Amino acid sequence: MGKFIISTRKNGDLQFNLKAGNGHVILSSEGYKSKTACNNGIESVRKNAADDSRYEKHTSSNGKCYFNLKATNGQVIGTSELYESLSGMENGIESVKMNSANAIIMEEQLE
Repeated sequence: MGKFIISTRKNGDLQFNLKAGNGHVILSSEGYKSKTACNNGIESVRKNAADDSRYEKHTSSNGKCYFNLKATNGQVIGTSELYESLSGMENGIESVKMNSANAIIMEEQLE
């Protein structure tokens, strides 16, 4: 089962990482100023993850593949890791779809 892990960045912002059942991070969020905003980001992932049109696929300057998951307003909700291959990236997208719907939410290092 997947997990959303909420943590605090060094600058005090909150972020979440979606981890697959094996503990691997498959999606990372932007920074949020409040816990409410961070939780809204998680709910946006749950809402948009099943829709293929919400995934924007890219190739980085070093030739590796990654994707962004976008909300209906076009804002990036989360970004994937870098993948060595297109098929790896496609598997990452499928993992976000599979793990986000029922993922539990956990908090780490919150003050």
